[in-house]
Amino acid sequence: MCGIVGYIGSKEKKSVIIGGLKELEYRGYDSAGMAIMSGECCSDIHYFKAVGKLENLSNKMSDFSSEGFGVAIGHTRWATHGKPTEINAHPHLGEYSFVIHNGIIENYKELKDELESQGVKFISQTDTEVIVHLFERYNKTAKSPFEAYKQTIARLRGAYATLLITKAAYGEVFFAKNAAPLIVAKNGDEIYFSSSDASLIGLGKEAMYLEDGVIGHAKLGAIEIFDKNLKALQLSFTELPKDKGYAQKDGYRFFMEKEIYEQSQVISECLMGRVKDDNVNLEVSDDVFDGIDEVVLCACGTSYHAAITASYLFERIAKIRAKVEIASEFRYKEPLLKPNSLFIVISQSGETADTLEALKIAKEHGLKTMAICNVDNSSIVRLAGEVMLTRAGIEKGVASTKAFATQVICLWLLSLKLAKLRNVIDEKTMLNELKALRNIPSVVHFDPKLQERIYRLAKHYLHGHGFFFIGRDIFYPLALEGALKLKEISYLHAEGYPAGEMKHGPIALADDGLYTIALLPSTLLYEKTKSNVEELAARDANITAISPVAFELSDDFIQTNTYEHPMSEFFEMMIVLQLFALEISIRLGNDVDMPRNLAKSVTVE
Repeated sequence: MCGIVGYIGSKEKKSVIIGGLKELEYRGYDSAGMAIMSGECCSDIHYFKAVGKLENLSNKMSDFSSEGFGVAIGHTRWATHGKPTEINAHPHLGEYSFVIHNGIIENYKELKDELESQGVKFISQTDTEVIVHLFERYNKTAKSPFEAYKQTIARLRGAYATLLITKAAYGEVFFAKNAAPLIVAKNGDEIYFSSSDASLIGLGKEAMYLEDGVIGHAKLGAIEIFDKNLKALQLSFTELPKDKGYAQKDGYRFFMEKEIYEQSQVISECLMGRVKDDNVNLEVSDDVFDGIDEVVLCACGTSYHAAITASYLFERIAKIRAKVEIASEFRYKEPLLKPNSLFIVISQSGETADTLEALKIAKEHGLKTMAICNVDNSSIVRLAGEVMLTRAGIEKGVASTKAFATQVICLWLLSLKLAKLRNVIDEKTMLNELKALRNIPSVVHFDPKLQERIYRLAKHYLHGHGFFFIGRDIFYPLALEGALKLKEISYLHAEGYPAGEMKHGPIALADDGLYTIALLPSTLLYEKTKSNVEELAARDANITAISPVAFELSDDFIQTNTYEHPMSEFFEMMIVLQLFALEISIRLGNDVDMPRNLAKSVTVE
């Protein structure tokens, strides 16, 4: 999850860029760099790169200063194309220009081949470098540098937020955005850029959150932007809050609410560089799968629910036995561990004490280990043999939302990778799975009217003696997660059950004070689940059906979209359950982000 910062003005540019990048450190990165254009007529461009933490970059620049007017761009990189090296770090340079970029240029190979055939020499392994060379090629014949930049951006396919500076355009920054965040802010004549408003608070007074397809250029006191058809757009700024804590909510009432809305973006970032053509490209070594005949998934809480979901995917897609362990129990059960097991731990924080101890046990037994985690350089990440980072960004709401979503995405990717290596998935099935994966960011990009409807329904659920969340197959762990979300922030009693288990005891509780939240996907065991819900309705339980298919016995009905793939239904219902818990908690007047008795990272037993 790379970070972008840019500046036009007379402040010490090194300090502005380093300070801004520090605010984006939570996003994770493996290298950093900046380019500064200053001096008489901004004729000189100085650049610095360093692998590792920002302090390494800062130390490299300790003797450098950039007083007076100038422009600067800075970047923290999370490697996707090429290893984390200084050469691959941003900014990337041409003969007289520098560029930084977040995202993936999907057609970079054909652009690179085209440029190399014309004699252009590339020095990095990245997709980003094509941008600067393409710009300088077009600038040879374009009527202005910005026209050359327009021609450049028109050639790019994929996700990008990019800033470019060049000696050919004194004191200007060129910028473009598509499917990756980019913000422009101003304070008087000074202009700032960032991929998150966290780095703009205290510097800019007003911010403009750019829409996809926007391209523009800025110089001191002047900004011009254009839509994807190159039609000039009106500038639309909103005031940046002065308080950093509030500003990071982007105007939402709670961090949890903001994080629910962020899921489309973070899932896109989670997938970035990992789904390529007809294959899965993960940053883990294939060697970790050699000789493996079993997967053991170990986690706590929400991560445990992601693990149960993954167990269905591993067995169904990769045709490998999958066991799920609760970390707090695993460490005391004297487990029998097989040497041919891959031991996967899942944790948002990477500091979950029970999960960390379970990982240590697996390591002591000589098992191959892997971590699915959100926090780089955390204890679990450092200890595990292999790591897949979820790239969810900082999650401040105690009740996990986007971390859960990205954990499931990572585990789905992992099941596909293993299926391919085990040669148990045909080409058609793989393409269908990848198509569904690519569509998930759209699935979770919901209309705010859905939240408004759930808010209106929420008043129905403030009384009664409890909730049953029920589902089958992968919708069973989703029911567990829905119940947990409601418990965590509303303090109402809720339980998740496999729908088929209701008649084996829990149905004894069914009456008009029991709310049943039924997950009824059309793609998976619909009729079976429907019959279980009908049994509850016959005993006067209140039924809330979440389904693309109208259910005549429901007291409340939340209609979802129709999809071909069960995981698409899974992720849309996940959104509904998160909003359901949020709006009931708000109705009850609770502090959604800081529920009683809970902590974000459980670092003790």
